[in-house]
Amino acid sequence: MFDILEADIVVFQETKIQRKDLRDDMVLIPGWDCYWSLPRHKKGNLFILQHGRVKVAESCKGYSGVVIYTRQSKCAPVRAEEGITGILSSPNSSTSFRDLPEEHQIGGYPTSSQLASSAIDATSIDSEGRCVILEFAAFVLLGVYCPANRDETRDDFRIGFLSLLDARIRNLESLGKRVILTGDLNISGSLLDSANPEASMRKSCLTADEWISTPSRRLFNHLLVDGQIVGEKDEGRERSIMWDICRGFHPLRTGMFTCWEQKVNARPGNHGSRIDYVLCSSAMKDWFYDSNIQEGLMGSDHCPVYAIIKDQVTLDQGNVHILDLMNPAGMFVEGQRQRMYSTKDILPLSGRLIPEFDGRRSIRDMFARKTSAFASTTIAPPTCSPTEAVSSFNPVTTMSMESKPETKAVLHADDKSQSTVAKSTTDITSRKRPATDIPAGGSLKRSQSGSTAATPNKGQQSLKGFFKPEATTRDGGMRTDLENGDTVKSVACKNYSSATSLQSLAELPECLNTQSPSKSNRAESISEITHAAVTSSLTTSATSTTSPLYHADAVPTPPPSQIRSQTQSQVHDPVASAESWSKLFARPVAPRCEGHNEPCITLLTKKSGMNCGRSFWMCPRPLGPSGAKERNTQWRCQTFIWCSDWNSTNL
Repeated sequence: MFDILEADIVVFQETKIQRKDLRDDMVLIPGWDCYWSLPRHKKGNLFILQHGRVKVAESCKGYSGVVIYTRQSKCAPVRAEEGITGILSSPNSSTSFRDLPEEHQIGGYPTSSQLASSAIDATSIDSEGRCVILEFAAFVLLGVYCPANRDETRDDFRIGFLSLLDARIRNLESLGKRVILTGDLNISGSLLDSANPEASMRKSCLTADEWISTPSRRLFNHLLVDGQIVGEKDEGRERSIMWDICRGFHPLRTGMFTCWEQKVNARPGNHGSRIDYVLCSSAMKDWFYDSNIQEGLMGSDHCPVYAIIKDQVTLDQGNVHILDLMNPAGMFVEGQRQRMYSTKDILPLSGRLIPEFDGRRSIRDMFARKTSAFASTTIAPPTCSPTEAVSSFNPVTTMSMESKPETKAVLHADDKSQSTVAKSTTDITSRKRPATDIPAGGSLKRSQSGSTAATPNKGQQSLKGFFKPEATTRDGGMRTDLENGDTVKSVACKNYSSATSLQSLAELPECLNTQSPSKSNRAESISEITHAAVTSSLTTSATSTTSPLYHADAVPTPPPSQIRSQTQSQVHDPVASAESWSKLFARPVAPRCEGHNEPCITLLTKKSGMNCGRSFWMCPRPLGPSGAKERNTQWRCQTFIWCSDWNSTNL
């Protein structure tokens, strides 16, 4: 991925993971360092303001998370923080960033008056993992994922986050530091940054001035040089300090979108919006020589935005090589490396120092190296510090330090591994307690029913049993196995009400008495149950029969034709049954759209209202640039059919 992007600093937003979800291939990447801001809880909170106090309204699934990757061979930050208010702390510390000594702070934290202007407290603002801040000698980099404008329940949180972000950037500027702001800001700043702003205005019943003056858009445009502001600027935001790098290189370009709606497949028709930015302080806009979007790079509903810095940049003292400003002092001089990146340069917020990954190396990197043969002798542990062990420890040495006789055979990679494992298994088995040590009564509990174990009933093995006819005997009755007590018991407990069944049941006790002596106890109990069932059936039949000709010793036998018809009625046609199941579970045939005669796709209505939850058919093609359904074009036509109204059997 990093080879495809060809970047030295990569910022990701909306990672959608928690700390417990981190893996080696996310953190322990050779040649790269990473700095994470993760949500503090699985679900985010919706906040409401009632009577001057903020209350939690409900919980919603968290989609946030930000991470910045830096290439160790090109750049290394001198400070790193999480959050925009400074209220948080690094993973291995309990001291908040704003309470650290001044030489360890990035600075520019919102003041108490600026924090009070937000309806949401600072802890809640930074609890969702939405900002990572890195400081280089050249500038302060902010990787941000701003809250989206989904519904009014999140308006207070969204405006509070943007207000404190604006305050942090302005405070850093007032300290004389250059700032780069990048990430998913979830704001379209101008009409050029939205595919169809007129439709959005009509839907929201807004004029053009009202649309450009929505709270979040107005806050954003106050930051931007040449940002469109209706009326007077807000107090404290009179000066515009940030420059839109990508728009600066393409001032009149239309369709330069970075996000598309996936549900309606809007990307092929380029019906989207530009909500991802790379902004910089206006004083450093001449540092960049190119910036653009990579709309052809797939894999997300967003596309990357990049900006390239020149090798030589201009400062007050003259031209300086950018590598001298992107690394700690003394690491580069005039673009030439003076010392290598080491574990001493790792910052406390680095992902490599998270307790789950501290002192470890990527598993992929471990197996990529050629290791020596397994050493059977114990090697003394290394004397380096835990942070130095990140790049100096030997995985084979570590394994040998903790090896056991059972695991040594697994670590060898020669042809004798299988035999060694088998030998180890044999040794372990031989150490088990001999059979003579088992008490005599230990096996009696499992052999009380007899010396020979009965064959277990395997039950239903496949769906074929549903489509096969029942097995019958020569006389039309159910087949039984007199040598299996369980089968006889199931036959005896069945409800026999016909006269034919009574005669066959009367003979069962005599058959049961012919069993082997090992099953005598079991046969006697089954014989008693069978006799009770026969007696119950005889009593029921005798009381329910009113004919004077009825006699228990003279049971009338049904004619063969009646037995044959009863047997045939119990046989199922497998072909007919299979067709019935296929019709029941088969997907309905999709209708074809009117404009292109192509099979439609089905979607689910999620908009609240009387039709919420209903499915419908629509044209499979993506939306066009207009964002609406069209006639006689290559884009989505106007076909719409409710699934409940479509009957595929009429085709």
